[in-house]
Amino acid sequence: MLAAVDHVQLAAPPGSEDALRGYYVEVLGMAEIPKPPVLAARGGCWFRAGAVQLHLGIEKDFRPAKKAHPGLRVTGIEAFAARLRAHEAEVTWDDNLPGHRRFYSEDPVGNRLEFLEPLGSAEQPGSRSPERLGS
Repeated sequence: MLAAVDHVQLAAPPGSEDALRGYYVEVLGMAEIPKPPVLAARGGCWFRAGAVQLHLGIEKDFRPAKKAHPGLRVTGIEAFAARLRAHEAEVTWDDNLPGHRRFYSEDPVGNRLEFLEPLGSAEQPGSRSPERLGS
């Protein structure tokens, strides 16, 4: 029986680790987590924010995912979008998911990322909101 999603793996081109660290740590506010030594030899990097883990693996013939994407739930979506824009990341709002505010952006190698927040989650005092990525 499935219990949870452990992580999402995205691909990245060789030599992009520093740009990925800059984005996932500085822009999204995630922490880099060490890869096991046998996997670290392959390159790439892993990041975590709360229970959310994103693994960026090196792919020789890399092409960014333009349709496939992780959906990352945030709180305070307007402030989170402003944070991305302040770091010169493009933010494209999409109002097509009922009951949610959401936008898309891309990481520095072109992978599509979705950021979403259920409507009403930030306004209801005492409601339990999912952990926020970043600060």
